[in-house]
Amino acid sequence: MYYSGNEFEEMYTYNGSDLGFTYSKNQTSFRLWAPTAEEAYVNFYESGDYWKNDLKTSVKMSKAEYGTWTSVLNGDLAGTYYTFTVTNNGKKVEACDPYAKSTGVSGQRAMVLDLSNTNPDGWNNDTNPHKNDKITDAIIYELHIRDFSSDENSGMTFLGKYKAFTETGTRTSGGNSTGIDYLKHLGITHVHLLPFYDFGSVDENDPLSQQFNWGYDPVNFNVPEGSYSTNPHDGFVRVSETKEMIKALHDNGISVIMDVVYNHVHDGESFCMNKLVPGYFSRINSEGVYSNGSGCGNDTASERSMVRKYIVDSVCYWADEYHIDGFRFDLVGLLDINTINMIVSEVHKAHPDVIFYGEGWHLETVVTKENIILATQSAADITPDFAYFNDNMRDGLKGNIFSTDKGWVAGNKNLTASIHSSFTACETWCKNPSQIVQYVSCHDNNTLFDRIALSTPGISEDIRIKMCNLAASFYLASEGIAFMQAGEELLRTKIKEDGTYESNSFNSGDKINSIKWGVLDDQKYQSTLEYYKGLIAFRKMHGLLRLTNTNEVKNRVFLYKDTPKNTLAFLFDNEDKALENEPSEQIFIAFNPTARKCVVTLPTGTWNICVRENRAGTVVLDNVSEKVAISPYSSVFLVR
Repeated sequence: MYYSGNEFEEMYTYNGSDLGFTYSKNQTSFRLWAPTAEEAYVNFYESGDYWKNDLKTSVKMSKAEYGTWTSVLNGDLAGTYYTFTVTNNGKKVEACDPYAKSTGVSGQRAMVLDLSNTNPDGWNNDTNPHKNDKITDAIIYELHIRDFSSDENSGMTFLGKYKAFTETGTRTSGGNSTGIDYLKHLGITHVHLLPFYDFGSVDENDPLSQQFNWGYDPVNFNVPEGSYSTNPHDGFVRVSETKEMIKALHDNGISVIMDVVYNHVHDGESFCMNKLVPGYFSRINSEGVYSNGSGCGNDTASERSMVRKYIVDSVCYWADEYHIDGFRFDLVGLLDINTINMIVSEVHKAHPDVIFYGEGWHLETVVTKENIILATQSAADITPDFAYFNDNMRDGLKGNIFSTDKGWVAGNKNLTASIHSSFTACETWCKNPSQIVQYVSCHDNNTLFDRIALSTPGISEDIRIKMCNLAASFYLASEGIAFMQAGEELLRTKIKEDGTYESNSFNSGDKINSIKWGVLDDQKYQSTLEYYKGLIAFRKMHGLLRLTNTNEVKNRVFLYKDTPKNTLAFLFDNEDKALENEPSEQIFIAFNPTARKCVVTLPTGTWNICVRENRAGTVVLDNVSEKVAISPYSSVFLVR
């Protein structure tokens, strides 16, 4: 574990901000961190096409402080492609710059850019539309860039591309809005985009390829994925079009969250930093075996100083250069808490509104230093500005993802107690709503509709839809941070050719993965969509559903015990009128996950019903007092 020793860290930790290239019109400087190298060169190419033998020149670099190598070239190098070559133990190896900001096709050659020329009109005034909101105000919509527009009925021109997000006025054949207009009218506050850094599983050199991947296989962390651009051969295009996408979302009142995967890389052996400094980026034992808690063949050694710096620099770069408003960390439980806390601290210096959350699952990994604490759910109290997905909510509502057992919304009575705790953001690992992401479905595993179908054979589709709506009403009314998978509001399903449900569609192609915009022309789907819109609008109106700390929840949200067996009800209290973002004095919400109609005795007063059966919103549907009836597999929301 030489790399992790104090001696190596003290000798070779470089804290400067100029790794990679530093561009000006008159000259460009290069700095590479490669402390094990015997010599280093920067190579310049005519193109970004890695198979072409078009090397222009190689310039020897000078050894500098803390294991770095430098070179300065005069002239305007914007648009020039380059790589680094180092010699380690007498063996030469060529690699892309770990700090590359763009590349040619398939990420093999880095590109010098004048980044100011990649900015769309109005970029200097572009800002986070929800910069003054609290994290519990967020309603997050998880979306894959290609899924968004690849369906034949999307009405969009730039199918599967960044630029599809810039298209307005797009419609289905039946005249219903799609694309960015649809997102705006849905009412969500944030779009969480699955990975769009440069990843390795799609060949950017094949423009007609039907290759599909979620993108959880990083190659170049600071470079936008080329397959989503209109020209992956030109490193300028992928950068400018990514910014156009982000600005279009901002202009429509939607903040942008980037899904990032720093816990592993596409291939440990070929990853650029591991080639330049053999094995440094990854957790490798003395026998040369990679730690594999990620299940992807290699785990990142975030506890090493220059790996930590690289990750921190990368996140800051996306926040600074691309105006990213939030970051979702894949398998963050493989990264150490010092790295996570440093990321948050450094980003918040310039962007205090950026939000952070991730998958805090407990995974087996072999760290390279002693006394390392990993960023799992149980570390919530020592990562105070980082939130974690709540798998208890997810598995409680629809059933455990590793089985076909019924969830609470399908009548599993044994889950009532745990679901009650989830609703009030009171988990064993955390009781702070600002650190709990409440959800029932995401890209992983079966969709909500499919998971309910698997657990309810013989039940009619109408009943399954009611169960889906019940699940949505539960997590969208719960304390914490609301999160949903794109298409959940359209009863999204992923059915294979053999009629079975696809539970891991990471490379299953557009036919299974695309958002099926055509369903909007069917009233059944419109009804579910309107229900979701109504729930979102209700949540956004009522601050009692978006409390920010444990004490607020404890003092304002109460389990209402006078309910029929196996049902749940909650009373939200603002009679002191201390919550400025809450227009009502009290809210009463009750859930009936049974096959029977039930009647609930109400607290004193006259109540306005805003959500009932398949109708939801902020408009009063009816007035009741003393009692309210709740249909099977449904909920009611009342305000006073």
